[in-house]
Amino acid sequence: MIKKLFTISICTTLLWSAARAQYDPDKVSKKAKALFEKAYGIAMNGNYAESIKTLQDATKLEPRFLEAYLSIAGLYFEQKNYKNAIENYEKAKGIDSSWFREYNLPYSINLAGVGEFQKALKAIDEFLSVPNINEQSKKAADYRRKTYQFAIDYANQHPAGSYKFAPQNMGDSINSDQLEYFPTFTIDDQDFIFTRRVNGNEEFYESHFVDGHWSKAVPLPGDINSSLNEGASNISQDGQWLIFTGCNFPYGYGSCDLYISYLTPQGWSKPENMGNRINTESWESAPSLSPDKRDLYFASGRPGGYGGQDLYVTHQLPNGRWSEPENLGPEINTIGDESAPYIHADNQTLYFTSGGHLGYGGTDLFMAKKQGKGWSKPVNLGYPINTIENEGSLVVAADGKTAYYTSDRSDSRGGLDLYTFELRDDVRPARTLWVKGKVFDKKTLKGLPSGVELTDLGTREVLSRVQTDATGNYLITLPVGKDYAFNVKRRGYLFFSENFSLSRKTPDSTYKIDIPLQPIEANASVVLKNIFFESGKFELKPESTIELDNIFQLMKENPTLKIQISGHTDNVGKAADNMALSNNRAQAVVNYLVSKGIEQARLGFKGYGATQPVADNTSEAGRAQNRRTELQVVSQ
Repeated sequence: MIKKLFTISICTTLLWSAARAQYDPDKVSKKAKALFEKAYGIAMNGNYAESIKTLQDATKLEPRFLEAYLSIAGLYFEQKNYKNAIENYEKAKGIDSSWFREYNLPYSINLAGVGEFQKALKAIDEFLSVPNINEQSKKAADYRRKTYQFAIDYANQHPAGSYKFAPQNMGDSINSDQLEYFPTFTIDDQDFIFTRRVNGNEEFYESHFVDGHWSKAVPLPGDINSSLNEGASNISQDGQWLIFTGCNFPYGYGSCDLYISYLTPQGWSKPENMGNRINTESWESAPSLSPDKRDLYFASGRPGGYGGQDLYVTHQLPNGRWSEPENLGPEINTIGDESAPYIHADNQTLYFTSGGHLGYGGTDLFMAKKQGKGWSKPVNLGYPINTIENEGSLVVAADGKTAYYTSDRSDSRGGLDLYTFELRDDVRPARTLWVKGKVFDKKTLKGLPSGVELTDLGTREVLSRVQTDATGNYLITLPVGKDYAFNVKRRGYLFFSENFSLSRKTPDSTYKIDIPLQPIEANASVVLKNIFFESGKFELKPESTIELDNIFQLMKENPTLKIQISGHTDNVGKAADNMALSNNRAQAVVNYLVSKGIEQARLGFKGYGATQPVADNTSEAGRAQNRRTELQVVSQ
């Protein structure tokens, strides 16, 4: 008797008798059978290409050698060559469809591999119609049927339109004949870091985007790479921290722990274990740092979760330590495994892999959005981003559309390579700009460590709080689609405020703002960029509360401070009306502070109308600058 399919493990259980009205394996010639036996031995030694060639020789002798075609199909399936597998399954089916029925399960999987989900569903239904299917095979078929139906429903609900999934290999500067995976990059897309397995050892490599091209990747400088395995890294958006997974390191807490390294003038510092709040005796991996470096997402197999591996988040505390990790909850985590979290630069959109949420089979990529203190229901990224295989990590650039991932596609330089592609519109995060610069003392020009705060003017919710580095450098992200109040504070100085209106107009570039903070002293002044009034009116708009409360806090921290609020207008309209309007607006600010408990004697106000312009009144941009509210120190 000729051996059955000898490569696909799922088919080894399909050994029922079925009606074989047309095909008779006993009529296959001895020479063809001998080639089949030879091919079996070759395949067992792992030489699939040679085994396929030998089986093809057998079919030349016996064009109706059904089992040879099935075995060729199985070998192609092992190589993920779905197209050729389908072709050979269909040759076998054409010889005897009744005999073939029990092979509709692997046939359907290959159809799904090329996105033919309707055909796959039909094939699996034919398979399920076979009498006396054993329970293991029926369970496998029911699972596949569910995934095919999901794929069909998803396509109906998310028509692709003109979208084309066209991954581009990142080229020889990044990829090599070794394995490359786990990409990460800074917010300006200039520094790209990834893991490369060199002779079995995982190390970090970096490349820089220079003159429109990626430089040749080189090992990360400093003390971060070692003879141990370092992988699954995430660089902070400002390029100053690198958090990664280290497995079987000396003095670790478990098999795989999270470690952190800092960028220094000499390169990356020696890694530090992130401590026993984050790391346990279980497995911790796949870190992802929020853009403000205050939240760290990661995967862990610690007890108490919803399944095998769950996603967690820990928050950096004011003292620099990290809080006890919090499980992201049942909306994200399942009884299956969740891993590879990636929080986008918008600080709202989370990508991750899951084998528990319904999808295409294996682990799929999902997206969820922050909703208050929780998360939206995860959305599957859909075919062909997700396939019947296990998908790996995905990271998305600040533009919200450029994605990077790892794959072993046909044009890879060697096994796993890094690829880039354009993300479909409906699964994109918000495009994210950023502000960066340096905070310094206006008098001495010395850099000042300071707090930088970004607030949503619509909700008045603080979205980000970052601390500058020791020399005053900062970076803060600005997802488009909202209006923001931007404030920089340091004790002993007047705060700085700026406004970014990104709900209606998106600039083409990011912002570079160096901020001179003024020591609190007589005559020091600051323009209050986040005090808002309706045109021609002096009632404070609700979004002014953020700035007003900053003034209140300034007065509370400096109990002897006296200030004057001045109002200014452009030159449109009558001078007398402008003078009255500016005076009333300044008074409205003072009235708010008095209502909060600041003594009237510490507060003065005055309207100047259009008499003190700071810009030309001949353009709208100039007039906008002249319509302002200022704070001036009278005395300390």
